Amino acid sequence: MTTNTKRGTKNDAAGLQKALPAEASVPADGAAETASDKVVLGWTHTARFLTTASQLVHLPANELPEIAFVGRSNAGKSTAINTLAQQKRLAFASKTPGRTQHINLFEVGPKDAPNALFADLPGYGYAAVARSAKLRWQKVMADYLEVRRSLSGVVLMVDSRLGLTDLDEALLEVVRPRVEEGLKFLIVLTKADKLTRAEQAKVLSITRLHAGGGEVKMFSALKKQGVDEVAQLLWQWAHPVKPLVEEPPAAADSSSPAQPSPTSESEPN
Repeated sequence: MTTNTKRGTKNDAAGLQKALPAEASVPADGAAETASDKVVLGWTHTARFLTTASQLVHLPANELPEIAFVGRSNAGKSTAINTLAQQKRLAFASKTPGRTQHINLFEVGPKDAPNALFADLPGYGYAAVARSAKLRWQKVMADYLEVRRSLSGVVLMVDSRLGLTDLDEALLEVVRPRVEEGLKFLIVLTKADKLTRAEQAKVLSITRLHAGGGEVKMFSALKKQGVDEVAQLLWQWAHPVKPLVEEPPAAADSSSPAQPSPTSESEPN
């Protein structure tokens, strides 16, 4: 078992690090609500296509919490999204990794009142993709992470058999400042059914050491492992409980007549 691979060269990682912003800021949310697995999976099942864009400027502005899914082109990202939504072709799972080069947005929640957006970002690191396409993706990702105000959570999909690659590590460094300031972050170790229990425990332990404040979950679309847990986290991210704000004590009414202050009674002359 290893946590790195020759795929995704260090040069690509350096380019990604350079293209992506070093800092951003997202305010922290309050404690999140919880719900039954049935309610949560019913919520993810409502996901429906909204729009697609090749550049950030083409995405609609919104006030809803936006949860972005990122990962290497062969990490099983689209399959994981489809599994979470219990739909076969919500996210396009191409047999050719790296084919999708757009940001795809999906609404989640009631049709007349959606309460979150899922953002499926282009996969990265596939060797057969032209360098110009890689550079274009890096610029789109940089703009998205730096400017997208509605971004409230990031889900990084990692092939559990490979562990974190150089490109994944570069992405971790990019989002770490935002995580420290409140951005929700989760690493999903996909294709867990390909590993033994001992191998799963090992890669889970190693990945947690590099999560930088984020959570880590094992996931298998085939065995439905981790689906409920990941869906529950996404629900909590999209349904934060706003901190209670105590009202200041009421000020004294200046229109009321002033009361005489108590004084000691003077003796008669």
